[in-house]
Amino acid sequence: MKTRTLGQGLTVSAIGYGCMGLSFGYANTVSKDDGVALIRAAVERGVTFFDTAEIYGPYVNEEVVGEALEPFRDDVVIATKFGFDIVDGKSVGMNSRPEQIKAVADASLKRLRTDRIDLFYQHRVDPNVPIEDVAGAVKDLIAAGKVKHFGLSEPGAATARRAHAVQPITALQNEYSLWTRGVETNGILEACDELGIGLVPYSPLGKGFLTGAMGKDTAIPKGDFRASLPRFTPEAMAANQALVDLLRSIGAEKGATPAQIALAWLLARRPFIVPIPGTTKLHRLEENLGAADVALTEDDLAGIERAARAIAIEGERYPEHLMATVGR
Repeated sequence: MKTRTLGQGLTVSAIGYGCMGLSFGYANTVSKDDGVALIRAAVERGVTFFDTAEIYGPYVNEEVVGEALEPFRDDVVIATKFGFDIVDGKSVGMNSRPEQIKAVADASLKRLRTDRIDLFYQHRVDPNVPIEDVAGAVKDLIAAGKVKHFGLSEPGAATARRAHAVQPITALQNEYSLWTRGVETNGILEACDELGIGLVPYSPLGKGFLTGAMGKDTAIPKGDFRASLPRFTPEAMAANQALVDLLRSIGAEKGATPAQIALAWLLARRPFIVPIPGTTKLHRLEENLGAADVALTEDDLAGIERAARAIAIEGERYPEHLMATVGR
């Protein structure tokens, strides 16, 4: 597996693994044993970058990751997140008070079976806590040796810059794919370029849609969070099918799948971009990792750009109440 360098010199595999879906968010989660086995299969195939969060479960995803990676701890980079106020197993809002951040770090360390968190993200910006206080709390954790690197997920560009001035940011984790391109226009990609910050796109395959495995006739099962997303209505999926068709046609020319083209496109955007696709299936894991070997030429990229710009994406990526938590 090829490697890439995020901010502050953190080197990871060119494609990481988003572990959330193993135990949270989707209807087709897997048993703990199967999750451990799949994470270890990723390690065997060269993945060194694994992403989780305390809210995934809550807590159970960190436990799976901790058990899976314990034998390989010194060979991998583990990212987790703080920022939600969890009461009786449910999120009741944001909580990034410094004392809470430090308590979450201690609890995550135990679940992850480790003495340090390689990359500690604020999961969402807390409007009630100055970002300078958040960065300062993580800076304290870094000084204590409990955390190695600081990150933010879905901040606004101005917020990221303020945080970076207190504690240098290693990575921003934002949604980014061919159908979610806000980082190109909202200042995030510009800030990464200017400040030497890595970008870790989550949902780089459009929560499964860009793989070509879904369509307007797909019935989203109960308990799957995509059922609440505007882009996953039958009407929106029908309208957005044109983007999948584009990926499929390019893949046919390259001997690659739509998912591989979608990931290869992201990798071509910047050398510091490291997508973290998730999956519960070994063959999909292998397919995703194969994207690192798909070479897109300048002509390929220009053709994708022209075609993609002509496709109007229908449906917001989140419902209104969740959109209110991003870009702050």
